[in-house]
Amino acid sequence: MQTASPYDERILILAPRGRDADVMCGVLARDTGACEIVRDFAALTARIDEGAGTAIIAEEALAGVDLAPLHAWLARQEPWSDFPFVILLAKPIGPQPEGARARLEELGNIILLERPLNAPTLLSAASSALRARRRQYQARDVLADRERTAVRLERSQHDLLSLNETLESRIEERTRALAQANDRLMNEVIERERVQQAMVQFQKMEAIGRLTGGIAHDFNNLLNVVQGSMDLILLLSKDEVAKQRAEIARRACQRGGKLTSQLLAFARNQNLDLRQAEVGALFDGVRELVATSVGSRINLRFEVEPGCARVSADANQMEMALLNLAINARDAMDGNGELEFHAKSAEAPEGLLPEGSYVRIAVTDSGKGMSPELIAKVFEPFFTTKAVGKGTGLGLSQVYGMARQSGGAARILSEPGIGTTVEIWLRAWDGVDQAAAAPATPAVPDARPGARILVVEDDNFVRESIVLSLEAFGHAVTQAASGETALHELQRARPDLIITDYLMPGITGAELMLRAREVFPGIPMIIATGYADMKAIEQVLGDDILLRKPFQLAELALSVERALGRDGRGPLLS
Repeated sequence: MQTASPYDERILILAPRGRDADVMCGVLARDTGACEIVRDFAALTARIDEGAGTAIIAEEALAGVDLAPLHAWLARQEPWSDFPFVILLAKPIGPQPEGARARLEELGNIILLERPLNAPTLLSAASSALRARRRQYQARDVLADRERTAVRLERSQHDLLSLNETLESRIEERTRALAQANDRLMNEVIERERVQQAMVQFQKMEAIGRLTGGIAHDFNNLLNVVQGSMDLILLLSKDEVAKQRAEIARRACQRGGKLTSQLLAFARNQNLDLRQAEVGALFDGVRELVATSVGSRINLRFEVEPGCARVSADANQMEMALLNLAINARDAMDGNGELEFHAKSAEAPEGLLPEGSYVRIAVTDSGKGMSPELIAKVFEPFFTTKAVGKGTGLGLSQVYGMARQSGGAARILSEPGIGTTVEIWLRAWDGVDQAAAAPATPAVPDARPGARILVVEDDNFVRESIVLSLEAFGHAVTQAASGETALHELQRARPDLIITDYLMPGITGAELMLRAREVFPGIPMIIATGYADMKAIEQVLGDDILLRKPFQLAELALSVERALGRDGRGPLLS
């Protein structure tokens, strides 16, 4: 169907003689709007096809002209269309040619005006023709509306039929989609709960770690006082009975030191020597010890899968962890069952560790297994299911802390009655060994007396113990109970060496090191600490010496000689 055109109300004028066309166009344009003059019937037909409200044609324009194209256009009109013509007749003079009026009537909808005519008559005729054409346009719009409505109705009927035909399948599909969405929602809820539980567990372990580290720090201070005093008795006393008792006490201090090292392992504040290690070599290193510890009634199996990467680990701590797991497994199996050590390269489970290359070391027993409630607690220090006196509850906490500090993780997979698998995930070796731990402590070296040493320690007992030890070697010692006091003593004491604790109220050991060197650039320092953030210490330590509490008298003497740059020769005491 023909649609609206911007030329729908245009008036076309065909008057080939004189100035009639220009005059009429001027009159009509003032009152009716658009008006256009055409010069022949071909142009007229083309303009009508573009769109027009009416056409005014002078009678003489019809003489001798082929009207077939115009008649063809009129025959093709839409049902709503009956294009109006205004014919300007010349005043007849004499008889009219035969067929002249018939040719006019072939145009269909015509208005005849006899010339000469005036402007009002012309305007009235043109307006009547335009009104008639507007009513035709209204009919066009109504028909178009009905046609669109019919199309929409037909489409709606088709859609309704299609909907009826597919309604059951759509309901089934929608139900399936809702079920899938519900499943996804449930999985998201379960995953959120799992993440929240993991976060709570992580925060709890972090809090316990800070508490444990603090306990280890205070305990190390106490051990340091006792061990320093026992070392002095062994060094200075002539009483053999007293020396024997002092040796017993010193050994007890060493056992206490191992206990605090396990606490520090859980708190991830021990000093690990992370180096390249083959898991097979680690297994070989503990195989005999594990076999002796678990007994002959437990069948042992060690397996390293082909292609298993080397790991970044502290071999001593790793072997201790494997031994702890073996002893726990033995107790879970009542000394009888299967115990397997297995290692392979693997991708860490999602959420356990960042992306990277890892090695999974699994220790699996055929014991009684554990409930989820028990699994949530077993990594906590001092937690144990054994009878009083049968265990410290630090074995699994050492495994947990060692794995975390090594850049890995530890987790437990277990069900009651099925057995337990403890997994240690370690980073595959990246080709970089970390700084090694301090070597084993040698015997007390000869020491040259006479150095001026400033000791900074907030614990009175520890400070007095260190001062007594240094004075026994003949050094002149100034002591300070805080970093602030130490800064005040610097100018007066003018020390050759500063020995400071790291964790102190107010000015810490690290800050003291920086500010002391503003006064005495290059002065050697020793950080003596039992618990601290090793990464933070390493940032300020530089070429200075780290002395881990509890330390023996020999370690203190050696550290002083190294810090002072001496060769260690000379008399032991002044």
